[in-house]
Amino acid sequence: MAEFTAKDVQALRQATGAGMMDAKKALVDAEGDFDAAAKKLREKGLAKAATRSDRENVEGAVAVAETDTAAAIVQLKSETDFSAKSDDFVALTQDIASAVAAEGPGAVEQFTARIDDLKVTLKENIDLGTVTHVEKGAGQVIDTYVHVQDGRGVNGVVTVLDGGDAELAHDISIHIAFAKPAYLRRDEVPQAAIDDERSTLEDITRKEGKPEQALPKIVEGRLDGWFRDQVLLEQKFVRDEKQTIEQLLGDASLVRFEQVVVGG
Repeated sequence: MAEFTAKDVQALRQATGAGMMDAKKALVDAEGDFDAAAKKLREKGLAKAATRSDRENVEGAVAVAETDTAAAIVQLKSETDFSAKSDDFVALTQDIASAVAAEGPGAVEQFTARIDDLKVTLKENIDLGTVTHVEKGAGQVIDTYVHVQDGRGVNGVVTVLDGGDAELAHDISIHIAFAKPAYLRRDEVPQAAIDDERSTLEDITRKEGKPEQALPKIVEGRLDGWFRDQVLLEQKFVRDEKQTIEQLLGDASLVRFEQVVVGG
């Protein structure tokens, strides 16, 4: 049997996330061959990870990246914020986002092994969440923004403008991050969502004892307010509520926005 030291055991533990006794046994079984022991422990860890695949993973991190022609938002999901704040987790999320921005959504496939390694070392249900790739057309301006909390991105935004400049695009990205619009324009809101909201508002207004003949006008007024809350172009700009986003845009137009929020 090949000789190995306590430092070898410690190195194997750090590389695989295994316990001390498991690492020592793996080295014994592999006759001191570090690579063989690490492979065995990784396979064992992945087998255990498979049993955690149905555990809720609403935590995680978000990263954004941008090239001259495209941008990306990537969400990596975990069970706890403790794991999501680790250096390895944050670095992997950013690396995936950078690759997706440069190469497209298919770039995520090259990170399967690193994600698997995190599942083993962190002992959590970790997998990819939303992966968004946004291309910029000729003459368009693209901007990315990420809100960082406790060392990890938790709220990522990509904004694409036709016309305007980088400063305007960034102002709108920051607005989106905090206002969290669901739609770009009113005609994108699904009819089912409108009908549900109208029904809810009718119930609320009726329970307030409003006159029956006044209900339609009151409900439509409140529904209009709901639209202004949900639709980006109709929202009041967070830095100047005297103007809407549509007014802020001026001659520019907002082509597309994407937003990914941890837990959202």
